[in-house]
This record gives sequence, structure tokens and C-alpha cells, in this order.
Amino acid sequence: MKRSPLVVIFVTVFIDLVGFGIVIPVLPYYAEGTKFGATPSQVGLLFASYSIMQLIFAPVLGRLSDKHGRRPVLLASLLGTALGFFILGFATTLWMLFLGRIIDGISGGNISTAQAYIADVTTKENRAKGMGLIGAAFGLGFVFGPAIGGILSRWGINVPFMFAGGLALANVVLLFFTLPETVTADHPARVSAASGRGFDQLIVALRKPALASVMTIYFLGIVAFSIMTASFSLFMMFRLGYDAFHNGWIFAFVGVISAIVQGGLIGRLVKKFGEPLLVIVGSLLFTASLLVVPFVRSTTGLATILLIAAATSISQALSAPTLSSLASKSASAAEQGTVLGVMQSVASLARAVGPTLAAVLIYSAVAHVGFDGQPQKMSDASLLRTFWIAAAIQFVGFLLALYFVRSYGTKHAASEMTETG
Repeated sequence: MKRSPLVVIFVTVFIDLVGFGIVIPVLPYYAEGTKFGATPSQVGLLFASYSIMQLIFAPVLGRLSDKHGRRPVLLASLLGTALGFFILGFATTLWMLFLGRIIDGISGGNISTAQAYIADVTTKENRAKGMGLIGAAFGLGFVFGPAIGGILSRWGINVPFMFAGGLALANVVLLFFTLPETVTADHPARVSAASGRGFDQLIVALRKPALASVMTIYFLGIVAFSIMTASFSLFMMFRLGYDAFHNGWIFAFVGVISAIVQGGLIGRLVKKFGEPLLVIVGSLLFTASLLVVPFVRSTTGLATILLIAAATSISQALSAPTLSSLASKSASAAEQGTVLGVMQSVASLARAVGPTLAAVLIYSAVAHVGFDGQPQKMSDASLLRTFWIAAAIQFVGFLLALYFVRSYGTKHAASEMTETG
């Protein structure tokens, strides 16, 4: 397992996610300020535009990385990320904010290329451990990003975006001088791309029940998780009176645990138990966590909240990298970039579906007074409905994971999965 390239890929994804984390707390205040005067719905569209662009362009970037190499696609996408952030920082009109988010969303599809690079430089046995680096970068990015955004905003509401753009440029320099290309002239992906058969091979790959099952489990899990993340802060405000400061520490706690599991433990766990079993355990643990959330009240204490947060974090840390590994193993070497690009699009679609469902489910036509003494358009019943429907969605993913194990077993080698999938 080559260490140096994986470190560079880890840093690349980490910087991407720091930028994404910076946007979360800062963009709403920036867009709604007197300079732009965006409405709440327009702010929602700003966030949605990023995910929609990822949905469209992640497989495109993955396919381009198969044809032209991982390195030029990563370099170009990082330059696009930097441009998107600088447009946000220097924006003078609302349409410039949308332009910046759209450019960043197109560039943000490079996660699939990073995953394809990991697939290139890892063995089948170490694939999940390598994918775990992506998950660890996600966790750490969500820990540091919001904190950095909040701190830098004291020097100007646009300063965090300028900082994120500078980080992306620094990453370009690091990648240019340290990251070798893995798609050589005789690489199966480049040979396939040159023959013009890549799209047909992708269709064939998606028709494989093993790969279709993995992507469906992945989609359902991210939808359920997106419902929770979109609703959790509102839930904590309503039930416990927690503000953004308190919730920020809880999310930081989740990110730290996720980084520890995905960055250090996932490789050992996969070797001992196998990817499919970890997906099953992660899906069941997250289902249980979602079922318990509505029963949290001020009388249950902070320890209960942290326990649920830890269980949620561990469940996601077990599922996400192992599903990426299974998708990679379900595809041939010629399909890595394309298939992992589709996985990234599936994730983007799920992140658009989850918050939309949450907005509908948590709404109560009759306002109820929360713990903070303020009337809110939610209720105990709407909170129960939100988290339990998320649990039901995740439980379907758990059942599908059981089906996957029954159909394909836990001892399939990568070549066997590709041939039998």
C-alpha cells in the first residue's frame, strides 16, 4: 500500500470538506445580509445548486479520469474549487453567489476521482482501509470547517470564502509536485476509454445485482442520515434549547469519532469481519439510533445525547467506506472511475432528497412552544414522525444488506464479485 500518494489524497479530500464545512454556517448569513438580501428559499437553492451539480458531474469527472488520468482531473477540479470560492468572496450580486456555488459543485465531484485513485494504489485486501481515509477526511473536515468559518467571519463575512479558495490553491501546488499518475498507457481504464466502450461497460456494470444492491444500500443510508442532520439541530433547539454553539460541539464529537474509526480501525475490522457484515452492523446500529432520538429530553441528560451521537458516528464510519469498497470490488479495473463517479452522484441525489423529506416531515401546521419558550412550527408528533421514517428508510437498507450477504456471501473475492455480480 503506497503511503505517500494516499496522504496527498487524504489532504485533498480534507481540504475539500473543510471548504464545504466553512460554507454551512457562513453562507446563510452572507446571502441574507443587506448586500445580497436573499430570501430563505433562495438560500436553500444556493445549497441545492451545489448538490445538483455534484449529481450531474461526479460521473463525468470519474469518466474523464479513466480517459485522461486521475492527476489532471484532480488538478483541474481543485482550480475550479478555488475559483468558486473566490467568486463567493468577491461577489457583488446574488447571481455571483449562485455562480460560485455551481462552479464549486461541478468541481466537488472530484471525490469520485480520489476514490478511483485509491482503488488504483491499494490491493483488494486493503481497499476498504484506503476508502476509510476518505471517510476520515470527511469527519475531520466537518469538525474543522464550521469552526474555521465561524472564527474567520469575525474579520469579515467573506473572509472564510477567501481562506477556502487559498487552501484549494495550496492544495493544487501540493498535488502538482507530489502526486504521481496511476492511469498509465496500458491501464485498463484508459484502454477501455480509448476503445469507446466505457459507457456500454458502465451500463453492463449497473445491471449487475451486486453493484445495484450496493448503490441502493448506499442511497438509503445517506437519505436517512441527511434527514437526521437536517433535523437534529432543530430537534435539539426544540427539546433542549441548544443553540448553534452547543450543537457545533456535538457535531465535532461525531466527526472525531468518525475520523478515528474510518482512519484507524476500519482496515482491521474489514480483515476480521468482512465488508458486508460491517454494512449490516452499521445499518442496524443507525436504525436503532434514529428510533431512540425522539425520546431524548432534558431529563435524559447530555450523556444520552453523546451516546446516540457516538452510535450514529460509528454506524456511518462502518458503512460508508465499506460500501465504497464493495462498489469498487464489484467493478472491473476499467470501470473504477466511472462506477465510483456514479456512487458520488448517488450520494449527491440522496443529500438532496433527505433534507427535502425532513422539511416536509418535521413541519407542524400548529406551532408548539419549545424548551426555549418560543413557538416553533414543529411538535413532538412531527419529530417522532421525522426520525422514525428515517429509521424505516435505514431499516430497508439493513434488510437489503442482509439480502446482499445471503446472495453473495462474505467471502467473495473482488474478481468473483465482478464475474458473478
